[in-house]
Amino acid sequence: MLTSFWQQLTLSTFAFDQWRQVSILHRLLAPLRQWRQGSWLLPWGDWIGLALVAVIYVLAPYVSTTLIGVLLMAAAAFWVLLTLTDEAGVGMTPIHITVAVFWGAMALATAFSPVRGAALTGLIRLTLNILLFLLTARISRRPRARTLLISAYLFTTLPVAIYGLRQYFFGATALATWVDATSELATATRVYSFLGNPNLLAGYLIPAVMFAVMAVFAWPRWVPKGLAALTAVLNTLCLVLTLSRGGWIGFVLGGFVLLSLTVHYWSIRFTPFWRRWAMPLLLGGVAAFVVLAVLSVSSLRVRVLSMFAGRSDSSNNFRMNVWVAVIEMIRDRPILGIGPGNNAFNAVYPLYQRPRYNALSAYSVFLEVLVEGGIIGLAAFLWMLLVVFQQGWVQIQKLRELQSVQGYWLMGALASMVGILGQGIADTVMYRPQISTLWWLSIALVASYYPTLRQGKGQDFQLDT
Repeated sequence: MLTSFWQQLTLSTFAFDQWRQVSILHRLLAPLRQWRQGSWLLPWGDWIGLALVAVIYVLAPYVSTTLIGVLLMAAAAFWVLLTLTDEAGVGMTPIHITVAVFWGAMALATAFSPVRGAALTGLIRLTLNILLFLLTARISRRPRARTLLISAYLFTTLPVAIYGLRQYFFGATALATWVDATSELATATRVYSFLGNPNLLAGYLIPAVMFAVMAVFAWPRWVPKGLAALTAVLNTLCLVLTLSRGGWIGFVLGGFVLLSLTVHYWSIRFTPFWRRWAMPLLLGGVAAFVVLAVLSVSSLRVRVLSMFAGRSDSSNNFRMNVWVAVIEMIRDRPILGIGPGNNAFNAVYPLYQRPRYNALSAYSVFLEVLVEGGIIGLAAFLWMLLVVFQQGWVQIQKLRELQSVQGYWLMGALASMVGILGQGIADTVMYRPQISTLWWLSIALVASYYPTLRQGKGQDFQLDT
C-alpha cells in the first residue's frame, strides 16, 4: 500500500512516452515535424540551444537584469520552436509535470491576486525561468552538452571569484549597510565582486563550489582536474569572504550532501570495513574541521555567533520584523496568496509593515512561496522538490552501478539545490536572475537524466567529456 502510494506520488509509474505518442496536439503538429526534416539549422537545434543557454550563464554576473531577461525570452522562443517541431515520445519526465503544476498554482494565484497587474509581471518572470529549465533539460540529455554547459558556468566563475579576492586584499566600498554597526566586524570588508551584494555573490558561488569539486572527478586528464581544483578553492575562499551567514549555511548544507553522495557513490568499490566507516569518519572529520575553523578564526566566530544573537543583532531584528508582517499577510490570504513576484509583494507589504522596516521580499524562500502562492503554491513547490530529489536519488543508483563520470554532475546539481535552499532559509536572493537561473539549471540537470535511463541507454553516461 505505502509503496503504491509513493510511486503514485512521485509519478514513478506514469507512462510518459505512451501518453505523448497518442497526444492529439502532437498529431496536429505533424506538418511542422516534416518541415523540420527539411531545415538546415533545426537538425542542430540542441547545439544551437546549448550555445544560447551558455551565453546566459556566461554573461549573467556582468550584465543588467534587463539583458538577462532579453536572453531568457530568446531562449524561450527557441524552446517553443524546437518543441513544436519535435518527435513524439521525447523529454517528458515526472519533474516536468511537477514544474507545470507549480506554474499552474502561481498562475491561479495571479488570477485571484488583489494586485493582479503586479502579480502578472512576476508570473512572466517565473515563466521565462521555467522555459529556460525546459530548454536546458532538453539540451542536457546529451552528456557532452551537459558537460560543456557546466564547464561554461565554471569558467565564468573564475574572474568573479578572482575579483572578489582582489576586493578583500585591496579593499572595497560597502554599497549598503551589510554588517551590524555595533558588531566587531562593522569595519570588515565583505566582498561582492561584480554582483554588487555579498549575499547575492555567496548564492551565486554555492553551485560553483559544488560543480567545481565534482569537475575534479568528472573532467579527464590532470590539467583540467587541476584547473577544477583551483576553481573550487578560489570560489570557496571568495564565498567565505562574503561573510554571508546565509551563504555559509547553504555552503555547509550543500557540502554535507555532496560529501555524503560522493562517499555513497564510491562505496561500491570499498572493502566491508570502509563501507561501514567511511561515511562516519569523513563527516566527523569535516564537522571537526568546521568547528575548529569557527573557534580559531575570529571573523568566522563573530558571524556564526551572531546567528544566535536574536534581536540584539540588527540584521536578525530586521528579518524578524519582516517575518511578523509576512505572517500577517499569509493569514489574510492563506489559500492562494497575493500572487508571484516582488512587484506584488511591494504593493501589499506596506499595508502590513512595521515602521522603518521596508522590505523587498519575505527574506525566506519558503515564506515567500507561501505568501505568493498560498497553501496551494507551497504544496506544489514542496511536491516539486520531493519529485526532483526522488528522481535524483533513483538516477544516482543506476549511474553508481556504471561508475559513470556523468553521475558527478548529478550529485553536484542536487547539492547545489540544497545549498541554494539552505541560504534561502533566511534570505531570498534565490529570486535574483543570477541565482534563479542556476536554481533551474540544477533542476534541469536532474531531469535531463530521466529520458536516457527510461530508454535503457546507460552507455551514454560513459562519455567522459
